[in-house]
Amino acid sequence: MNYETSIASAEAEPLIVEADEPAAPAGRRNLIVAVVIALVLGLAYYLMHHNAGEAGDAKAGAQAQTVTVVAPGRTTVEGVINASGAIAARRDMPVGIAGEGGRVVSVLVDAGAWVRKGQVLAVVDRAVQAQQIAGQSANIAVQAANARLAQANLDRALKLVEKGFISKADIDRLTATRDAAVAQVGVARASLGQLQASTARLNVIAPESGLVLTRSVEPGQIVGPASGTLFRIAKDGELEMQARLAENDLARLSVGVAAQVTPVGTTRAFDGRVWQVSPTIDPTTREGIARIALPYDPALRPGGFASAQIRSGEVTAPVLPESAILSDQRGAFVYVVGGNNKVERRPVTTGDVTPQGIVVRTGLSGNERIVLRAGGFLNPGDQVHPVTASAGAK
Repeated sequence: MNYETSIASAEAEPLIVEADEPAAPAGRRNLIVAVVIALVLGLAYYLMHHNAGEAGDAKAGAQAQTVTVVAPGRTTVEGVINASGAIAARRDMPVGIAGEGGRVVSVLVDAGAWVRKGQVLAVVDRAVQAQQIAGQSANIAVQAANARLAQANLDRALKLVEKGFISKADIDRLTATRDAAVAQVGVARASLGQLQASTARLNVIAPESGLVLTRSVEPGQIVGPASGTLFRIAKDGELEMQARLAENDLARLSVGVAAQVTPVGTTRAFDGRVWQVSPTIDPTTREGIARIALPYDPALRPGGFASAQIRSGEVTAPVLPESAILSDQRGAFVYVVGGNNKVERRPVTTGDVTPQGIVVRTGLSGNERIVLRAGGFLNPGDQVHPVTASAGAK
């Protein structure tokens, strides 16, 4: 038993040494292998994501929208304000009855007739006034006879006073009677003049020369001070267009600027000039009126509607076509392409619409690259591929 035990002990010792000696090198190898695997996996992860990012950038560049851009610069254009309004008489003169009135006997003019100052337009029956004038004329004759009698009595008294038959007091009384009789003649004549003037006012008279626009009276009609307007006359036939303008446009105008007026229903334009700019603004509509003086022409009918183009001076600013200017609830804007070919929204204020395009009053210097078309399909920050527009592309 001891032998077997000793043999087992002798053999076990080298086995133990052989098992322990290679253990340390195997652990180091496993650690090295693990580190190498981690490095390989990290490198593969980096390469995979780096290549994916480059592929994404390449794909994004390949999908960038191609847009046409233009640098508008600054253009000098003549400002034009478009307006609309009614045509009217520059001096519209209403004419009514000036006297006590009566029955209209005859109407001597019609609408569209030219009249001169003082011309009779309508005659009112004056039968009653004629009798009053005749009566007053007779009264003048009576008063004149009384005055002559009083003068004769005074003359006789003056001859008798030297002989002492008439006192100084009688002379004074006869003188007063004579003076009163003469005064009565003057009163009668003044009354006659008043009657004649009143009778003359029965006629409807043109206050100024001009064109009769309307007639609102017929023979047989009873007229009086409450009858209102019987005729309307455009003084000297002068007309105007009352152009309604927003207050910012009104501020750009001055008296004397040229305008062209085109009545509705015709392509003919009439030259005129602004003769008055409204000093007030309607608080409800925020509009004012610019009055454009026009010469008489049968094609210009008061009460009609017309459009006008009013010159408002020259302005130097960027000019863009309508396709480049967009608008939403925040107002007008354009898309500007930056140095990185990304678009950005730029708010602008527009001005006149000219044959060259729309004037941009504020928001642009003119050196920017503006998206000319397809702005409605873009969003701020989008990457684009800009192509400069050729000459005349606007």
